[in-house]
Amino acid sequence: MDVNADFSKRVVMHGNSIPWEPSPMPGVERRRLDRVDTENERVTTIVRYAPESHFSSHVHTGGEEFIVLDGVFEDDYGAWPEGSYIRNPPQSKHTPGSTPGCTILVKLWQFQPDDRTFIHANRHKLGLVGDRDREGVSVSPLYKDDHENVRFEQWDAGAVVNVDASGGAEIFVLSGSFNEQGDELTEHSWLRSPVGSVIEATVGSKGAYVWIKSGHLSGL
Repeated sequence: MDVNADFSKRVVMHGNSIPWEPSPMPGVERRRLDRVDTENERVTTIVRYAPESHFSSHVHTGGEEFIVLDGVFEDDYGAWPEGSYIRNPPQSKHTPGSTPGCTILVKLWQFQPDDRTFIHANRHKLGLVGDRDREGVSVSPLYKDDHENVRFEQWDAGAVVNVDASGGAEIFVLSGSFNEQGDELTEHSWLRSPVGSVIEATVGSKGAYVWIKSGHLSGL
């Protein structure tokens, strides 16, 4: 079943208000943000692992990237605590799970087929660099190529922040809040803005820390 599969439309979802659904693996639940139901299932999902739950070993033919929202995610490459950003490219293989339990935001089948770049980073260990073109914005770059630009951004309280969505963009709120086109986005809210749009966010009184992926919706 498709979920928010029309990429020409702006979408706002509040992750904390979406009911949990069981996955095929016992102890693992999910909240779907978007999904294109094809043979190669493109999906953006919040996934919760109960303690001691695991998936069997598998290959990510179309690649996988995720952020650890709480707990510790574990796989063949290490144990990844809250704040971790992991990018496993096409053809990578792992056995995911969590001994203490965890929650992650995960995106599948959204890579270029020839991408082979692994990234393992943690937002609490990355430095922030002020964006000289946008007042009140500091950036931690994660990945950039001709197809997409992925980063963490910290927005100062009360700032008015523009995000270039000419190639489409997604924003996931890790902490704080902002208002955009009358929608109040708080922790674990997600905004997908279509190609050709501009995002103008008015930041809340506690600031905001967000994950942004942009440029990747062109051609969909």
